[in-house]
This record gives sequence, structure tokens and C-alpha cells, in this order.
Amino acid sequence: MSERSGIFGGDNPFEIAQSWLAEAEEAELNDPNAIALSTVDAHGMPNARMVLLKEIEEDAFVFFTNYESAKGKELEQAGKAAFVMHWKSLRRQIRVRGFVSREEGPQADEYYKSRSLKSRLGAWASKQSQPLASRAALMAEVAKVTAMKGPDPERPPFWGGFRIVPIEIEFWADGAFRLHDRFVWRRENAGENWSVQRLNP
Repeated sequence: MSERSGIFGGDNPFEIAQSWLAEAEEAELNDPNAIALSTVDAHGMPNARMVLLKEIEEDAFVFFTNYESAKGKELEQAGKAAFVMHWKSLRRQIRVRGFVSREEGPQADEYYKSRSLKSRLGAWASKQSQPLASRAALMAEVAKVTAMKGPDPERPPFWGGFRIVPIEIEFWADGAFRLHDRFVWRRENAGENWSVQRLNP
């Protein structure tokens, strides 16, 4: 494959990513939208964890979390992040690096309301990433929040979305004899034109 075609074809990396994700939703048994999100703390120490990607927009990737969690604080502090989506069933992955901003408006409200009631109450009850005495203590906090917030809790002010606007997106597909196909899309800043380059496996 000397030129981009087939699964790598197209002029818009977000459309390619959406297409790959749609295929993964048919093939992956669990959480096809899972991403391994990487951040760094104030000392430059890296951190990684799995989160669920909720939307691929025209120029960004969006997920939701507790702003006061370790990842929330690290995202705010650095203003940058990276993630990888890997689908074993498709033998493909997407790597992304870019700049981060909050999504705490109507889009965050809408997604929060779409979650199950238990998940919405859990968002209020959990002081994410903070020490916890016991599971019983957490369940007691859930009961307390349930009594206070009722059946339709509003979105917590400390919970919402993050939007990653990439300056680099790499598409990788498994090849025979480990001669994989890799194409990286790069730009200096958001909104600029992309350059595309094939990489060695």
C-alpha cells in the first residue's frame, strides 16, 4: 500500500476515526469506545487510565469525568493529553495527541441526563481519586445523596466534559510479518491544514 486507500482513505481524519469506531462497535464485545488516556502531573510524572470516549466531533474528541479527580486536575494543569484506542478484534488502533479544554455547557448537561439515575447519583457521591475508608462508607454517601437530590439530580458543578483538539492523529493497522501500516496526520495548531505521512512499522 504505497498510497492511502481502503480503511486509510479520505481527507478528514475525524471521519476516518468515526468509521473505524463504527466498525469496532460491530466487532468489539465490550466498550469499543474505551481509550487509554495519558496525562502528566505537575512534576511531569506520567499517568494513564481507561475512560470512555463519548463523541468524535468535527475537530475534537470528547469524554466526561470528575474535574476534581487526578486526571481532571492533571488535564487542567497541563492543558494537553494523549490517548490510544485499540481494537484487538480489528487489529487496529488510533493514537491522538492534543490540547485540552473543558466542556461544561449544555452538551455536558445533556450527556449527564442521559446516564442512568444510579450513575448520576454516583457522580455526586464519589470524591473520585480521594482516599475511601470502606465500600460501606461510599454506599452510605450514595444513600445520603439519593435522599438529598431525589430522582432527577442536576449535573454536579465538579463533573463534566473534556475536549481534546488534536494536533496529531495516527492510524495503525496490523500487517503480515509485523509490517504494519501507519499513517500520521499532523498540524501545528487547531484549524490548520493537516499533513499526512506514512511511517515505518
